[in-house]
Amino acid sequence: MVGRSDRDTTLRSLQKSLAEHVRSRLTGSAGTIAAAFASGDRGAIAASDEDAMRDAGLTHLLSISGLHVSALVGAVYWLVARLLALFPWVALRIRVPLAAALAGALAGFGYTLLTGAEVPTIRSCIGALLVLGALALGRDPLSMRMVAVGGFVVMLFWPDAVLGPSFQMSFAAVIAIIAFHSAGPVRSFLTGEHHGPLVRAGRSFVMLLATGMVIELALMPIGLFHFHRAGVYGSLANVIAIPLTTFVTMPLIGLALVFDLAGLGAPVWWLVGKSLDLLLALAHFVASQPGSVTAMPPFETWSYALFLVGMLWLALWVGKVRLLGTIPAGLAITAMVLTPRPDVLVTGDGHHVGIAGEGSDLIVLRMGRGDYMRDNLLELAGMEGSLRRLDEWPGARCNEDFCVAVVLRNERRFTLLMARSRNYIDDMALAAACERADIVIAERRLPASCRPRMLKADRPNLANTGGISIDLASGRIRTVAETQGQHGWYRWPVPRPTLSQTHLHDAGAETPDASDATVPVTAPVASKR
Repeated sequence: MVGRSDRDTTLRSLQKSLAEHVRSRLTGSAGTIAAAFASGDRGAIAASDEDAMRDAGLTHLLSISGLHVSALVGAVYWLVARLLALFPWVALRIRVPLAAALAGALAGFGYTLLTGAEVPTIRSCIGALLVLGALALGRDPLSMRMVAVGGFVVMLFWPDAVLGPSFQMSFAAVIAIIAFHSAGPVRSFLTGEHHGPLVRAGRSFVMLLATGMVIELALMPIGLFHFHRAGVYGSLANVIAIPLTTFVTMPLIGLALVFDLAGLGAPVWWLVGKSLDLLLALAHFVASQPGSVTAMPPFETWSYALFLVGMLWLALWVGKVRLLGTIPAGLAITAMVLTPRPDVLVTGDGHHVGIAGEGSDLIVLRMGRGDYMRDNLLELAGMEGSLRRLDEWPGARCNEDFCVAVVLRNERRFTLLMARSRNYIDDMALAAACERADIVIAERRLPASCRPRMLKADRPNLANTGGISIDLASGRIRTVAETQGQHGWYRWPVPRPTLSQTHLHDAGAETPDASDATVPVTAPVASKR
């Protein structure tokens, strides 16, 4: 008997071998993208290419999901149906749609296993199987009933997937497509009089563009909620990218793999490389355009839930009553847009601090070694600029152990004291500096004598709250702990801290000035606290 782990190992080995074979036949960026399409292995994709695909709204093409499974299943269904129809003896004795659906289902099931059988791929495979079943029975393949059955199956076996962006974005896209194409005006447009192939082609192009825009509008708030950034021109880029991937690249990859069995796949791989070069050129071009990416700080969960309610109302009702869904959706989008940008970001260990400057740059206490911390701080701040060191900022004074920064918000001056080292500081000097600061941040434990005016975020306090974001104007503090569930295996969220609005200074200058702030220095005995 072969155990489950043995089967998983065999599938992973086959997936790895397929990815290596594709990359050996096609080098460079095109080879890494082709390997992702064929096997689901995205590990070799260059960071610049992945960022460009994300900012152009094309990152969904890199993950094995509904597009890839549907393309494969649809191609197998069409090919088998046409081949069987060529033989009258076979076509008169079996139901061709049923046989083609069975072949497509087997192809989709095998592709799902080969690419790792991740939850998004399984969900897409379930949807494709439901469409095949509808085609075999002569029913409408695209309906809300199909979406409901697919959602029920996923929630039955993977209920935690409902809270993830993959589930929400994939089902939102399918629901948006079905709801849009089932609307009365759209049906009238599609069933209108035809005036030749040019009119039909123009009508198809208009519908493709309109469908892309509807999907983009439905998915953008979801992407902003989970990732805090989204591509703006994705609907235009997908008008070219989706047909290119579905009808050119994916069939060519399958054909090249078949021809490789006879050692004749080189010309086809060349065509695959050219199609993927075109896809990457499109992604980099769209991503480089001004305003191609919108960033937004984390907004309230209630506004996101209100948006989902409005969009579901628009999708599930028919007639003019469905337009009532625009009211909650519009209110939710307004609340999202008006979400204030946090002024201060502090990681859970207190090691990294980000301060939103007046421009598009984020002022940071420490520069991380890689891009992970930079990207996270910028996304949480809802900014698209770059990082700037705090000790190079005119509004700050720094020594080896501490930095003092003065931030102006709403004609108020806030003084921040941030630790840079773990060296021992004389208690009296530290207490004096804390008294002159509104907020103190440190990755170590500070003595009880350190009493800032508004907030002390040292190691013990951050251990309870996790990372925090601070809105200085309103005094609002958001913590990581408050977003976690109240489970027995996780700490319960502590009460949300707030900034005391007393002892605030009126801004005496148009630019920050930390010249009158106190920076404590290392005591003669430099022991670790």
